[in-house]
Amino acid sequence: MVFKTERLILRPWKETDAESLYQYAKDPAVGPIAGWPVHTSVENSLEIIKNVLSASETYAVCRKEDNIAIGSIGLISPMQSHTTVADDEIEIGYWIGVPFWGRGYIPEAVRELQRHAFEELGCQALWCGYYDSNEKSRRCQEKCGFTYHHTEENKPCALMGDDRTEHFTYLTKEEWERAHHPAD
Repeated sequence: MVFKTERLILRPWKETDAESLYQYAKDPAVGPIAGWPVHTSVENSLEIIKNVLSASETYAVCRKEDNIAIGSIGLISPMQSHTTVADDEIEIGYWIGVPFWGRGYIPEAVRELQRHAFEELGCQALWCGYYDSNEKSRRCQEKCGFTYHHTEENKPCALMGDDRTEHFTYLTKEEWERAHHPAD
């Protein structure tokens, strides 16, 4: 499935994206704050595409003008979620390369996947999380209508081998509909 927004294309990851993935995922400002280690080579990025980013409902975030992957966004099933999620709920996760921070690309991508989750997948609520000190992610979630739900402390972050505090935000389908389809 491919989604198009005003400025973006959200499409499945391809093996040919390994070079652009590596270009942005090797930056230590990106992965560790999101809970995954920096990529060490184009080959490492290719393995991540094959083994992680090929999951269903996971998309490369690309600008329309060049269709080059600059970030990732995906819906995480209840079984893989970072917190307790009901069967009719889903978690959303994302990241984008440093050169594209502050341009509103991720909120634009999040809003499209909110629409997809609520209108096409029949989800009743969306979860999103951010680790302590990831203020950019927290602000993105607020911009997209998520509200603070709870905090989980001393959570193992398996890929980084440490324990972290993670804050969770929540958005119901009803809240989303009120914001996007106000009563006439």
